[in-house]
Amino acid sequence: MHPPPAPFEDVIDDGLLAIQRAAFLKKVGVETAVNDDFLLNPPTRSDLLESAVKHIIRYLEASRQKELVSAVREGVDTLLMCLYRTLNSVDKMEKLASSENNCVVEELETLLEDSGHLRTLAFLYASKGMSSKALAIWRILGRNYPSRLLKDSSMDESTMDSNVWDISGKETAAAEASKILEESSDQALVLQHLGWIADINQHFAIQILTSEKRESQLSPDDIITAIDSKKVEMLQRYIQWLIEEQESCDPHFHSLYALSLAKSAVELDSTQSLDSSSDPKISDQSLNSIFEQPIRERLQIFLQSSDLYDPEEVLHLIEGSELWLEKAILYRKLGQEALVLRILALKLEDSEAAEQYCAEIGRSDAYVQLLDMYLDPQNGKEPMFKAAVRLLHNHGESLDPFRVLETLSPDMPLQIASETILKLLKARFHHKCQGQIVHNTSRALDLEARLARLEERSRHVQINDESLCDSCHARLGTKLFAMYPDDTVVCYKCYRRQGESTSVTGRNFKQDVLIKPGWLVMD
Repeated sequence: MHPPPAPFEDVIDDGLLAIQRAAFLKKVGVETAVNDDFLLNPPTRSDLLESAVKHIIRYLEASRQKELVSAVREGVDTLLMCLYRTLNSVDKMEKLASSENNCVVEELETLLEDSGHLRTLAFLYASKGMSSKALAIWRILGRNYPSRLLKDSSMDESTMDSNVWDISGKETAAAEASKILEESSDQALVLQHLGWIADINQHFAIQILTSEKRESQLSPDDIITAIDSKKVEMLQRYIQWLIEEQESCDPHFHSLYALSLAKSAVELDSTQSLDSSSDPKISDQSLNSIFEQPIRERLQIFLQSSDLYDPEEVLHLIEGSELWLEKAILYRKLGQEALVLRILALKLEDSEAAEQYCAEIGRSDAYVQLLDMYLDPQNGKEPMFKAAVRLLHNHGESLDPFRVLETLSPDMPLQIASETILKLLKARFHHKCQGQIVHNTSRALDLEARLARLEERSRHVQINDESLCDSCHARLGTKLFAMYPDDTVVCYKCYRRQGESTSVTGRNFKQDVLIKPGWLVMD
């Protein structure tokens, strides 16, 4: 672009001088070509300068829509940015800088930095792919965000709390930085800026780590090492993403996640035990958790769903706590059935869960073991007669009455369980009768089958001089012969060739069993 014929400041100064001269001449009665409106309400120099800049901006904005050579496009956008800065049009500056533009960064960075328009400069750096420089500015703004950089013409800054401005500005800086890092595959750059972003808002940091926008993913081991140990939930969310969304089967990550959740749950449990009046849900939510689910719920779900963590490590961590349901899940993983039943039945007093676990074990002795726990809970605890009666009522039919009677405590009131025990004995007698019926029926069927087989093997067949082999059609005469179950008769030579299970018709009696009407047992 060529320079203007004259600076517009000089043009404005000449115009103001002409207005002053015309006003003087009018006073002495000399007519001039200057409009009377200018003489009555002469404009100020600042108004004319602003008007001139706005008109040039309109011209340049219209020029951007035209087909221009590269050098001219650079000149238009660079000058447009300078004019926006002259009018302090922050919104337009940032819009131009953050969109596709042809600004020459080298000509603008000193100007924008000196005037304090760091946000615009950061947007400009980002649009040109200069991510490191853009992030450096956002880091400065995020650490100590000056409220003057966040002015909005639609708001009165005097009515706003300075703390609100400061927090909002830092959040904005962190958000803009996270947009850049979500697409960056430069792990060193990500780790360099992850800390300060997480200090402002952990959600932004998690979005960076779990972003699918980058071409190549970051190293999980390096990320886990770099995450601040104090930001426990951030670490948990990242490992959860690795396991659930990236489907990682690395036992190290599964164990690390389980241990981290368990440690948080133990700490929360100990905090709640110090203040018995606190509501667990309120205490968990008061931590401003980034998770929707409470910590113990997340721990229980993961312990049940994953088989890749080390249950002994987690159990050792929570051993001295009151996390009984979690302990039951872990003992179940380790196959320690008695401990699981004791926790469900005696610690949690969850009869339904205990009975369900016995059903999963699939052995009747598990119910007897549970009954014994109810009647003799030990450690000075009173017998749980109601739970014992419930167990007998629900599953008594599958139990051995003699073992049940041996297990029952002498202290148990007979009237509590008499009806259930009577039902159990009746069911046992009924099962015995059913078993005898089935046994005798089976014996009868077996005898009938034996008799039918004997009759089949001992039946006679009449052979005369005209009888022929059904295979080779030779006369049988006095030759040895054999007869198959489908009544086909063959000479002994053909029988040796055919075999005892396949007849002349090709039927294999081992695969296609022949059943004659006389063999069927009728009801």
